[in-house]
Amino acid sequence: MPDVPSAEAELPPDGLDIEDPAALRAYLCATGRIGRDEQIVMHVLAGGVSNRTVRVERNSGEAWVIKQALPKLRVAVDWFSSPERIHREAEGLRWLARAAPPGSVPGFIFEDFDRHLLAMEAVPLPHENWKTLLLGGRLDLEHVSEFGRLLGTIHRAGWDERALTRTAFQDASFFESLRIEPYYTYTAAQVPAAASFLTDLIAETREVRLTLVHGDYSPKNILVHRGRLVLLDHEVIHFGDPAFDLGFSLAHLLSKAHHLPPLRSRFAQAARCYWRAYRETLGAVPWADELEGRSVRHTLACLLARVRGRSPLEYLDAGERARQCDAVLGLISDAPGSVAALTGTFVERLQPDVYDRGAPRPRNSG
Repeated sequence: MPDVPSAEAELPPDGLDIEDPAALRAYLCATGRIGRDEQIVMHVLAGGVSNRTVRVERNSGEAWVIKQALPKLRVAVDWFSSPERIHREAEGLRWLARAAPPGSVPGFIFEDFDRHLLAMEAVPLPHENWKTLLLGGRLDLEHVSEFGRLLGTIHRAGWDERALTRTAFQDASFFESLRIEPYYTYTAAQVPAAASFLTDLIAETREVRLTLVHGDYSPKNILVHRGRLVLLDHEVIHFGDPAFDLGFSLAHLLSKAHHLPPLRSRFAQAARCYWRAYRETLGAVPWADELEGRSVRHTLACLLARVRGRSPLEYLDAGERARQCDAVLGLISDAPGSVAALTGTFVERLQPDVYDRGAPRPRNSG
């Protein structure tokens, strides 16, 4: 690192906002991360609700992404979580760098415990966000298979090294504040017809502790670079129930099937392809046979949470949200036993003729 004299005297105050270019540059100079005369280019990255995120490009060609955790998330309703979660992400990033396939997570650069910052290698340009590609109708089943293999690799490695991962990632407080409360508890209060289902699922999720769980495994956290997937955003990582990751991610694929009717059957195929690739990669673990049923329940819960929870999917309009809510409520009392069956039944319930002529629509839908 460059030698910067009297660095501490020049540090910005604790209220550092990394989205302020002058403040960020002063911080990087004062901490010796860059030289005093070094010219850098900074770009604020949009899209996240829980962090400030800035890309920093250096003279050398090296590029970093710096993240700063927010205590209050940027959503319409109040949603709080300790900014110390950024250090859980740093630990997750370091562990995944050796457990996940090479190149599938960015490299760790540094963290700052006082200002709750994390810096990592920036994914090289050009790259594209997978969520953006999917919403644009650019669905590549090889990407879907890789998505399944990557998660299967993480869950298998977390199980194989459970003596380490259970200890390092046993704290689930960030999972509680960023997933259980806003997705399941809040939704249960908004949709009384689903309250019993969600309450039971919460209790089950807290009880099942099997392997490393990413907690935010979705297309928005995937960049596609040279045809390969790179996984981002690890602040919810913990030792828990792998079925949550599967439900969270399958809900994204099925919500896009809902939103894009011309590609509905293609997204349904993608959901089944994703599950197969995951299971083949996971292999023979003692809990494999019991996983699918829980994954189906988490998928239903997440499908509902993404239209009635604290963080609704922005691309679904009011009519789509109501239709998705009703479709899920018609399924939770007798949930399908497999991912393939869930996919087929959910998509069928979205057809206008089925929906309009009255597939069961509970009166109290929240």
